[in-house]
Amino acid sequence: MKILIICGAGASSTFVAHRIRRTAAERDLEVEVTAGNPSSLPGALTGIDVLLIGPHLPELYDDIREAARALGVGVVLLPDTIFAARDGEEALELARAAAGARL
Repeated sequence: MKILIICGAGASSTFVAHRIRRTAAERDLEVEVTAGNPSSLPGALTGIDVLLIGPHLPELYDDIREAARALGVGVVLLPDTIFAARDGEEALELARAAAGARL
């Protein structure tokens, strides 16, 4: 499963991506996770399965969701607690749910 996480500048999403990778490896799941920012969209939607949007970007959610859904990409607006999480469990489960648990 290919996951893209976006946040304002791409820094916070990098930390979440790292935690998801580590959690997926511990669970022996194959995922490819990248981090970015909204300026990489809509081009970055091609070839991914799930887009995770940082909780501080709710004003972008509806427009991004429409573009992503048109390409068959699952979309999740992450909860406020996601950047403080110690592992990638919650983010990974949200991504799996958005992808229809194809892992």
